[in-house]
Amino acid sequence: MTDRRGVVAKRAENLMPGVPYVRGWAQARRSAGVLAAQLTALGLEPDFPGLTADVNVSGEGLVRLGNVRPEAAVMLAELILSGLAAQAPTQVETMMREAGNARRDSSAA
Repeated sequence: MTDRRGVVAKRAENLMPGVPYVRGWAQARRSAGVLAAQLTALGLEPDFPGLTADVNVSGEGLVRLGNVRPEAAVMLAELILSGLAAQAPTQVETMMREAGNARRDSSAA
């Protein structure tokens, strides 16, 4: 799913015969729906207006977050870290502090 630089492969603009685009897109749509439901439950839906399902040239599903404000990206990172903290509290404390510093830095700019 990634290219040589570790970046997600290009989205499918011209469809090729024999590639299971629908299967990949359907998986991405389900995943985007799960994420959208959680963001809505947290009141963060307006921060991710570009959340969509897509598919790459290989037929692999992609969930696109779209353009988000830096504060929204930091909030998402903090939510992920909070979830990880429930599983491994000692390892995540440093990451939480770093995310808090990033939030302060982005709001100061």
